Amino acid sequence: MFNILLVAAGGAVGASLRHLVNLGSLRLVGPAFPWGTFAVNVGGSLVMGLVAGWLARRGGASSELRLFIATGILGGFTTFSAFSLDFAVLWERGAALQAFGYALASVAGSILALFLGLWLARGIA
Repeated sequence: MFNILLVAAGGAVGASLRHLVNLGSLRLVGPAFPWGTFAVNVGGSLVMGLVAGWLARRGGASSELRLFIATGILGGFTTFSAFSLDFAVLWERGAALQAFGYALASVAGSILALFLGLWLARGIA
């Protein structure tokens, strides 16, 4: 139960930060392009790389710290960071084809699923 609370607390921090980045980008550059989402995805992926590398070098990092930062804060900030880490792990294992297949299937599948959800919701309404 404690681990779930750690993830939930981190998720609240991450989601709040994502909201603030989106608000800030709207104020700075307007709504013509989703700069906030772009910044969150790229920035979150950078931070995930820094955290994963730091935790790997540290060796003795607790699972609670990983849950709070990586799963909680960064997961709440952007799940794209987790996607990016999954791609990197596949790549570093030498599974380049699998990594690119995962990336293509994830992006295309997610977009298609969103349109399917819109279509279903509109058909029900």
